Amino acid sequence: MRKILLTNDDGIDSGGIIRLAEAAREFGEVWVIAPLHQRSAASHCITLREPVDIFPHSFPVEGVRAYSCSGTPADCVRVGSLAVMPYKPDVVLSGINYGYNAATDLQYSATVGAAMEAVFQGYGAIAFSEDMNDCHEVTDAYLRDILDEYIDVRPGYASIVNVNFPGCKLSECNGVLRDRKTSRSSFFNDRYKALEELEGGGVRYMVDGIHNYESEEGTDFYALMHNYISVGTVHNIA
Repeated sequence: MRKILLTNDDGIDSGGIIRLAEAAREFGEVWVIAPLHQRSAASHCITLREPVDIFPHSFPVEGVRAYSCSGTPADCVRVGSLAVMPYKPDVVLSGINYGYNAATDLQYSATVGAAMEAVFQGYGAIAFSEDMNDCHEVTDAYLRDILDEYIDVRPGYASIVNVNFPGCKLSECNGVLRDRKTSRSSFFNDRYKALEELEGGGVRYMVDGIHNYESEEGTDFYALMHNYISVGTVHNIA
């Protein structure tokens, strides 16, 4: 039986990881080790100079062992697979993240960072993300089929399978586009606005991104903007 480790960056009580656990338990023995709190945009950050605390956590999916972690999503993979689980996982599933992890935004994603840590440790890894809206029709309709197709896929060293589900209604979904390249564009053109002046000559800034809708054909971003599920391989250190 497959040993499956689940984590995310939205926190262990997020609905996305609960839905992923419900689907994943059909494919093997599921362990959930996820951050206690929101840790989005933590990238591949790990904790080195302070302890990482692990606690058993009540989880609403029957048959799943669940633990909360004080660290980052990458910490969850490291501590979970090297200390908490009595054996190494066959595959790590990261997500389901609220908000696309595609295009150049991938470099900030802790969902992707956790999956990258998994492949560095020698496990298979898939990152799952969806739109930030409340429409999960496409994800819930296709998730098990995507798991069945890719749970045993190993793209190679330092490479993960990256899956993004569009936020449209199921009737508007155009299907699955595989082998998508990572777009060189981004979902937001970032800028910063000044909120207030601070004592000592400082200024407090807040990010103020503007939605971008331009993308290249054949990419993950383009697929999502045209209501396709995007599946691709993401590479880190080669």
